[in-house]
Amino acid sequence: MNTPEHSELGKSSAYVDQYDASLLFPIPRLAKRLEMGVGDTPIFFGADLWTAFELSWLNPRGKPQVALAQFIVPCETPNIIESKSFKLYLNSFNNTRFLDAAEVQARLRADISEAAWRGAPQASTVGVKLLLPEMFDREDVAELDGLSLDRLDVECTRYTPAPDLLTAVWGEPPVTEVLTSNLLKSNCLVTGQPDWGSVRIAYSGPQINQEGLLQYIVSFRNHNEFHEQCVERIFMDLWTRCKPVKLTVYARYTRRGGLDISPFRTSHPQALPAAVRTARQ
Repeated sequence: MNTPEHSELGKSSAYVDQYDASLLFPIPRLAKRLEMGVGDTPIFFGADLWTAFELSWLNPRGKPQVALAQFIVPCETPNIIESKSFKLYLNSFNNTRFLDAAEVQARLRADISEAAWRGAPQASTVGVKLLLPEMFDREDVAELDGLSLDRLDVECTRYTPAPDLLTAVWGEPPVTEVLTSNLLKSNCLVTGQPDWGSVRIAYSGPQINQEGLLQYIVSFRNHNEFHEQCVERIFMDLWTRCKPVKLTVYARYTRRGGLDISPFRTSHPQALPAAVRTARQ
């Protein structure tokens, strides 16, 4: 069964250093989406943006090669990839010989696409980009743009998601705002290990009460859910409670096990954000 409890999370795992695509563990998105009111036809667009900082393989002569890898997993895929299985899968490249980086990239794209789209009536592909060492010094570090909610001196007493904290101003002209916070924290759904993140919320519509929004973000602090699910929960709570005309929620979580995940959800088609990591990533 492909449920979080049946994954390798929280269990002792063998270190496999020879290529093995079967290590990838897809988990269906649908159950959690039904729980939060998304349904089987999401109202949003977007993708899960992954960065792998610990990718290595051997060239035909046995010399180790290293790279960074960036992955784009569309939110339309029926599955997320459980992150520990993703790490174990990447580890399996460590002592495997490949002809060149192009072969590694093709293998990554084929395997991750199969896992993410498994069970779909029509499958597509995920995006994969390898950054070789000569490109490392071009990688930028920047914080999320927008007005920081963290400047507000608010009392925080709730540490499980509290959508009732979200309110908007009705009967006044709509606004367009971009708001950010570095105070997003949740926990792994299975292990309870902390996941630290920054979040950017851009919207047009009735003005959202900023104090309540910050308290709502903080309310995820003791919540156990995967990164992708937290961002979709934030999107749906804002969409239903504050009724914006347009809404985008983008979170950049810090890495664990050499991987970071940055889910992006938007109510309207737009380009994905640039792959620029924050200082904490």
